[in-house]
Amino acid sequence: MEPITIIVGFDPREAIAYHVFCQSVLEKASIPVRFLPLTRQSLVGYEERHSDGSNLFTYTRFLCPYLMNYKGWAIFADGDMVCREDIQSLWRLRDPSKAVQVVKHDYQTKSHRKYLGNKNENYPRKNWSSVILWNCEHPQNRQLTPDFIGRKDGAFLHRFQWLQDDDIGDLPKEWNWLAIEYEPNEKANLVHYTLGTPCFADYKDTDMAQAWHDVYARAARGLER
Repeated sequence: MEPITIIVGFDPREAIAYHVFCQSVLEKASIPVRFLPLTRQSLVGYEERHSDGSNLFTYTRFLCPYLMNYKGWAIFADGDMVCREDIQSLWRLRDPSKAVQVVKHDYQTKSHRKYLGNKNENYPRKNWSSVILWNCEHPQNRQLTPDFIGRKDGAFLHRFQWLQDDDIGDLPKEWNWLAIEYEPNEKANLVHYTLGTPCFADYKDTDMAQAWHDVYARAARGLER
């Protein structure tokens, strides 16, 4: 059985978030998975030319088809999440007619500052790119080379402007539920702590934070054995 490839945004300032996310996926996964952390120093052939972005994978997430050699499928997820459902349920939603599938959020943020004092501005298609079900072999995604991504700005990439709207498929909102921004939802499959992971003191007691702390505690108990 071919494992699901999950490419995860990694930022050393919240490294624990990456490990908690992976733990949460492994606890529920009913088929094999393999994780590929997006770490800047390991991305041979890519030179980061952008100076904006609130984390180190703001732009490198668009390298996913390139990293997969433009073959098969992959899931991209920001590291600041907790998975509460079998990841195979997301995998089963693949639509080969689409280049990407995302949760098409349409909201205005409740806070114009987020973790570590970063700006949090409203913009079209905000947070669409934080969970992406990638059809890596779709012909439109072959444009996504390291040089292409290095030359394009955030507005172009995060709004998926290399694609036609019909190339962008939908995912249920439960697969990218924005904690704090949305009301708490016990049925959310993937909780996204977009304003701040509960590993940060300012967000340790915010909406749906307990789900993150529970996974962290289970991972920590394993280390203590």
